[in-house]
Amino acid sequence: MLSKGVRHMLLSTFFFSLMNVCVKEVSHIPAVEIILFRSGVSLIMSWAMLKRQNVSVIGTHHGLLIARGVAGAAALILFFITLQNIPLATAVTIQYLSPIFTTILGVFIVKEKVKPWQWVFFLISFAGILVIEGVDVRISPLYLGLSVASALFAGIAYNMIRRLNTREHPLVIVFYFPLVALPITGLYSIFNWVQPEGWDWAILILVGVLTQLAQYYMTMAYQSEELSKISTLNYIGIIYALFLGYTFFGETFNVWSYAGMALVLLGVVLNVGYKNQLSKKEAAAAKAG
Repeated sequence: MLSKGVRHMLLSTFFFSLMNVCVKEVSHIPAVEIILFRSGVSLIMSWAMLKRQNVSVIGTHHGLLIARGVAGAAALILFFITLQNIPLATAVTIQYLSPIFTTILGVFIVKEKVKPWQWVFFLISFAGILVIEGVDVRISPLYLGLSVASALFAGIAYNMIRRLNTREHPLVIVFYFPLVALPITGLYSIFNWVQPEGWDWAILILVGVLTQLAQYYMTMAYQSEELSKISTLNYIGIIYALFLGYTFFGETFNVWSYAGMALVLLGVVLNVGYKNQLSKKEAAAAKAG
């Protein structure tokens, strides 16, 4: 039997994967416009949750909250652009570089240390990106660069969340993403609007709903289980992406593409496992002391 935390994380990853399919299904609509709809749904739902808990929506550390919102919006815009233009599984795989960028940027932003072995793991993941680019002619250097930049901005956003730490309510941090993203995407969409037709409207709303469901179950998972047990389950998303990409879009890969994906995931998983091991040793040493 799977534990509650594991079930919740599997559901979260599945809902995120379905959201990616929805984004790809409306590739004729600009990525920024899709995020406009997503942000609108998220803003309303987050505001309602904050009001229900009687928490101020404004927060106090406005500079960091806005910086988190800008970085998060940039990451999502670039991810949706690449999602619409390269195979689903490849876009998802490259996005898994974000924990690596989070760690590297953490050296400068939150003054965390990176161990020598971690640099080895980082190189394994980046080697995987080079393999994918070298063997898959469907991926241009432009979209590869945008995809890596998306992971970089995600790393910046996660570091802003670390800086905020417990100084802000989690829902306030979530709320600032659509609050910042809406004017950015709204201004762009005014001049580049593509009229949704038919089922487009349902898919655009579904992007926002699936995102909220995914974030809800992810929060429930992290509240139910140890971080070390849950975090690596995020990477099952690549299995979902391979299956859904083949089912909905007929995407297939050669053996070298799969090898590149495996290298990316190997480097990320090794890094996460190594950090969890260090944390346990530090906790045990502190307890013994």
